Amino acid sequence: MKARLQTSLGQHLVMTPQLRQAIRLLQMSTLELQAEVAEAIETNPLLEWTEDAAYDAPAQADGSSADGQGEADAGERGETARDGDDWTPEDGPWDGGGSGGGGGADDDREDAAERMAEPENLVDHLLWQLHLSPLSERDRRIGAALIDALDEDGYLREPLSTIAETLLPEVHASEDEILTVLHQLQRFDPVGIGARGLGECLRLQLEVLPECTPGRALALRIVDGPLERLPRSGIAGIAQELRSPVDEVEQAVQLVRSLDPRPGKQVGEVDPDNYVIPDCVVWRQRGVWKVALSQQAMPRVSIHRGYEQMIRRCGESDAGYLRTQLQEARWLLKSLEARGETLLKVMRCLLRMQSGFLEFGEQALRPLTLREIAGEIGLHESTVSRAIARKFVRTPRGTLPLKAFFASGIDTDGGGEASSTAIQAMIRRLIDDENPRKPLSDAKLADLLKQAGIPVARRTVAKYREAMNISASHERVRIG
Repeated sequence: MKARLQTSLGQHLVMTPQLRQAIRLLQMSTLELQAEVAEAIETNPLLEWTEDAAYDAPAQADGSSADGQGEADAGERGETARDGDDWTPEDGPWDGGGSGGGGGADDDREDAAERMAEPENLVDHLLWQLHLSPLSERDRRIGAALIDALDEDGYLREPLSTIAETLLPEVHASEDEILTVLHQLQRFDPVGIGARGLGECLRLQLEVLPECTPGRALALRIVDGPLERLPRSGIAGIAQELRSPVDEVEQAVQLVRSLDPRPGKQVGEVDPDNYVIPDCVVWRQRGVWKVALSQQAMPRVSIHRGYEQMIRRCGESDAGYLRTQLQEARWLLKSLEARGETLLKVMRCLLRMQSGFLEFGEQALRPLTLREIAGEIGLHESTVSRAIARKFVRTPRGTLPLKAFFASGIDTDGGGEASSTAIQAMIRRLIDDENPRKPLSDAKLADLLKQAGIPVARRTVAKYREAMNISASHERVRIG
């Protein structure tokens, strides 16, 4: 055995500052994004606001752009093609005077209440993912109990035996069953949620990184063992304990420090005093649904060319600060572009899969999960979850959260599936049409749904009815 130097060639994925910035911007709402960009412009002299006029490319008389691509290219860039004959998000009523609101975000005719943001917290975010997961009703109840027990940082501080007690008497679950559901919960977004300690939280985040990530294997050993001794022992002490080179341990420690020890804080409250600014605009043109990013979702920011030219004239020592600022400015622009491309990719997939929802309403909403969208567009489920979190789209049916396009499913007699949202819409329609002197009971509603090919239990009907804040049949009786 003797020491020797050896070179090797390979590909590695590193959690660079640019990648972390792109992930952070992706999960921001439009209001948060605007604030982030405004702060960046204030602190970075190489960034500046760009005039909107620079983005308005001239259109030809036939409605196509000069490069021959027309609105297709405009959609790719997140811009909106301008047509003389066709509707665009900046023009008048939807679909040539059809139903729905007007065009621009500053349209005073729009109902202000429609654009109020609904508060979202960690519990709501996790319950939404739970109901989209392919779990049994029993496991969903266990999952809901686990989510309710999480603290604001996203940790499960309660022992599994306590969770089992809270489920009684409806559900008798062993600790092994609860642990199995907990492992499912720990795959939700944000990554690291449901951990029972700091080490497990960091491990969950490391496990989703590619195996080729530099320092990953050693970082896993650190979070499983000497993590708590790191401040006292230092990198040299940990290197000696793990019998590993100091430089490799330092690389692994840097990877651990890039993780989030409080993942629950990633999902916060939306200020209800703020109006919703739609991230996307959807409209129908010649029978085809189109989507484009709203102007507010793509801040008009660019690099100041004057400073960029100054860097070339400065000496090596004088240009150091400006080069750093230039690099950060380029990172920001690339991250903004990546955010827009991901959002458009997700939205286009939603339009393909849920066009019936836009055409006919909630009753045509098909079951859809994050996993389906992720598989369709080649992204990770957590990326899709970040892309739709606190995002809104303006449609002819109003301004909707992107989460409205997702729903869990129930098997039908015809061999297909009906979404829970569609079933709720059917229940509401049946109740709206009922005889006020003799309202429909939950059992009768279940029977009517069964006749329509949707076998649901009476207790399921009761759960959906209560979720829609509709009173029981004996409370809905109206005489006269």
